[in-house]
Amino acid sequence: MHTEERISSTDILTTASRFINSTSAPIFLTGKAGTGKTTFLKSLAGSTHKSFIVVAPTGIAALNAGGTTIHSQFLLPFGMFLPGRNTSTEYNQGSNFYTSDALARKHPLNSVRKQVLRSIDLLVIDEVSMLRADLLDAIDYRLKAARGNFKQPFGGVQVLLIGDLYQLPPVVKREEEMKLKEHYKSAWFFESYALKNSGFVYIELDKIFRQHDRIFIDLLNNLRNNCPTNDDIEELNKHYRDSETIRHMREVITLTTHNYKADDLNQQALNSLETSSHIFQASVEDDFPESMYPVLAKLELKEGAQIMFVKNDTEDKAYFNGKLATVKSIANDGIMVEMSESGAPYKLKKARWENKRYTLSSDAQHLDEDIIGSFEQYPVKLAWAITVHKSQGLTFDKAIIDVEQAFADGQVYVALSRLRSLDGLILRTHIRTTAISTDKQVAAFTSDNHQPDQLMLTIKHRQRDFILERINKTFDFEEIVREINYVMRNRAENALEDESMQPILHQLAQALIKEKNNTSTFRNQLRVLLETGEPGPLLERLQKGSAYYRKLLWEQVAVLLQHREEMQHKKRVKAYLTSLSDIDQLLFKRLEDVDKVMHLTESILTEKYTFDFSVATQQRAAERLNLIHAIREKTPPPSDRKKKKGGKKNKDGPKTHDITYELFKAGKTVTEIAEERGLTPGTIESHLVSLISESRIDIHDFINVNDVKEIIELIVREPDASLSRLITMAEGKFSFAQLRAVIAHKTREDASTQSEA
Repeated sequence: MHTEERISSTDILTTASRFINSTSAPIFLTGKAGTGKTTFLKSLAGSTHKSFIVVAPTGIAALNAGGTTIHSQFLLPFGMFLPGRNTSTEYNQGSNFYTSDALARKHPLNSVRKQVLRSIDLLVIDEVSMLRADLLDAIDYRLKAARGNFKQPFGGVQVLLIGDLYQLPPVVKREEEMKLKEHYKSAWFFESYALKNSGFVYIELDKIFRQHDRIFIDLLNNLRNNCPTNDDIEELNKHYRDSETIRHMREVITLTTHNYKADDLNQQALNSLETSSHIFQASVEDDFPESMYPVLAKLELKEGAQIMFVKNDTEDKAYFNGKLATVKSIANDGIMVEMSESGAPYKLKKARWENKRYTLSSDAQHLDEDIIGSFEQYPVKLAWAITVHKSQGLTFDKAIIDVEQAFADGQVYVALSRLRSLDGLILRTHIRTTAISTDKQVAAFTSDNHQPDQLMLTIKHRQRDFILERINKTFDFEEIVREINYVMRNRAENALEDESMQPILHQLAQALIKEKNNTSTFRNQLRVLLETGEPGPLLERLQKGSAYYRKLLWEQVAVLLQHREEMQHKKRVKAYLTSLSDIDQLLFKRLEDVDKVMHLTESILTEKYTFDFSVATQQRAAERLNLIHAIREKTPPPSDRKKKKGGKKNKDGPKTHDITYELFKAGKTVTEIAEERGLTPGTIESHLVSLISESRIDIHDFINVNDVKEIIELIVREPDASLSRLITMAEGKFSFAQLRAVIAHKTREDASTQSEA
């Protein structure tokens, strides 16, 4: 394909995936409603070699995207972020404004969050139509600070922004409007300083999967572009129906503009039913804030109530997000509903939503997902009416549209684009051209940046930048040396509890400092070879250099892990151990870079575009666990501490994992242990995962043989799959704890096999 050729619609998804895998450029992935943005996000784990996390502006959006909220991940207060280091406004507890200095002093990131942000190559932000410019700049600051990289936008992390700006705009509170205008042209994310400094690639998906009616597609495009014709308005208004006709309609939902209107319609319809009310209370465990509730915690249903499913049924495929049904019976044995259109009977099942946080596994050093809370309830809500805002992402075969009081740009477009075809459209009021509006800044932004003819040329330039960036980062250890020096200074100021601490850290730093001239020369050689345009000599030099630095880094990892193991049993070293973990992460991340740089470069320069690093990932994890086990075997355990007078144990007592171990070996179930210890079953399961990774309990005592075999088959099928991806592949059959346990078991077995070989 020539670089000036336009990419066909069937190749856009491939091109988007290639941009992610072979460049570090920020990407704005957009597209009309129904073009597959969500599908692309869900498939990302199986298509990229990069370590990534997913965030979204709201709790519900985060749940739908399978991630977490921006505010929780980056520990940001609510309010407006004031960009720039010279901003004088001081943040205080009652203020709506905060600065980077306020974040550093009043909301510092803990080690867990820092390690997660240091581990990622890619940050995915979903539903960016709701993302404000100041919030994106706050994210930029957090990434720079966590990664110690203020030279590159977002601290060197690639950012993938997904959403449709022609949908509903970001919210700006009245007290923030004037201050926002002082710093930004508008609230839209593309006005952020970080994105303007970095530049970005605009990729628009243009194949519509939701609608197939050409007339309807063209009409929606005209509404989206704020240029509806008289024929368009006339066609829409053919679907107007009077109030009396609408009153007798069944199995149809109303899309309206305001919450109060939707609530009133739902409550009036429910009250009109003469059947008895039944209340169903959600089960909420641990950390699951109310702002994230996907449905009402206290759900009121009656026989005859019209309901809508709010998620997809991954198990039986009986319903999808937006599917309507009618409650037929409520009894002790459950709730029976009748599906709209088909009339098929279905017995409601409760669904479980999980609030998670990203963490870094200390042993395997891979990105993990901890479940910190859950919400269990029937996945339905009353569905005589819903707001346009809450209908985003839903699909309806038929709907009543009431947008007479449309107050935000794009509301009419969003409402109509929920439908599959014009056949399902019912208008409660006539559509007026005055109700149709598109933000002029969004239209100008799209016009300026949507250049599909330039995509192939852009990717070539960005790929070369990416190769140079990987070379410069991979073969430069200054970042690690700075972290070691920081720890040494910090511990010196607070008095080292053990004299052995300083020499080990000094040894690590000196081993890397000695390579400074070598790495500088090596990088220059690689840059010259890249300029020649001949892949062969460059790849040969990369292969030899990678082997040398891989050996060097493994030696430092071994020294650090040995030191960390010896420190584990000393007193008052918790903060120091955290610092060692930070250094450990940086070293191991650099090992990953060394393992990948040659293959990445080869794949890009030869245009193979194969980014499968599963073998290297497994080998690295196995080597690490093998090393840890060897260190633990040769490091003698500390002598038993003397008991205090009176026969009492030392104040530390047995570790929480040890207590779980004893109860589990005594034959108690997870539920029984949780009840006895006053902990959640999820916490007990996490203890068992650790005990399995330490070989203290057998995997088959926790999970039956057939399930272990099935999970291993999933892991082998997609070695780089995240836990969320494995959950999807298994269609929800296994829990996160079961998956983590089998992964730990398999990694240990692989390490043992390699050791024997």
